[in-house]
Amino acid sequence: MLLNLPDILGTQDLQTARQLLRDAPWTDGRDSAGSQARQVKNNVQLPYDCEAARAISAMVTRGLERSALFLTAALPKKIFTPRINRYSGASNHYGNHVDGAIRILPDGQRVRTDVSCTVFLSNPEDYEGGELTIADTYGEQHVKLPAGHAVLYPGTSLHQVQPVTRGERLACFFWVESLVRSDEQRRLLFEMDMALMQLRQAQGESAATTALTGSYHNLLRMWADT
Repeated sequence: MLLNLPDILGTQDLQTARQLLRDAPWTDGRDSAGSQARQVKNNVQLPYDCEAARAISAMVTRGLERSALFLTAALPKKIFTPRINRYSGASNHYGNHVDGAIRILPDGQRVRTDVSCTVFLSNPEDYEGGELTIADTYGEQHVKLPAGHAVLYPGTSLHQVQPVTRGERLACFFWVESLVRSDEQRRLLFEMDMALMQLRQAQGESAATTALTGSYHNLLRMWADT
């Protein structure tokens, strides 16, 4: 399931993030890549423990906690610490790759990468190129969202960042280990939850919505890995 999440970061958050990034200590993005990804990765990113990375990561995490759409779509169990990257100049693209299945947090915890997420920090007019291209069952999807918006997509997806030919593309990226490992099952639960919300808005609470809510939670109980 590929899903756009609006307004994970607000205007003030974005202004603060850009100020923090002005003098940020960028390093070679290949340092955190696996052996296959290193061959096609050409960007820079922040060390996870620098001041700018910690502050922006905290803002993104707070934004995710406020987003009902993120919570119902991702059903997060663990979230890999958000990282920050930049595409510009000679370090301007990331070729086709699939993210590693397991990531290790600084404290040693392992996170299974069920869901990938990118939060855009630059506005589309600030750079040319830089589309996140995701291959799915309906063909390639090209994603380039307003600053503060995010995209969720399965961690199993083949994807790339197209070359940035003007300006700079700043973004935050991370992975989610979901309570529900299967993308198909998460999609069914998400669609059911969205349909229930629409029913309640149109008809209010009823015996039917109560029964369907029970079915939703029974499916979640059946499929969840806690």
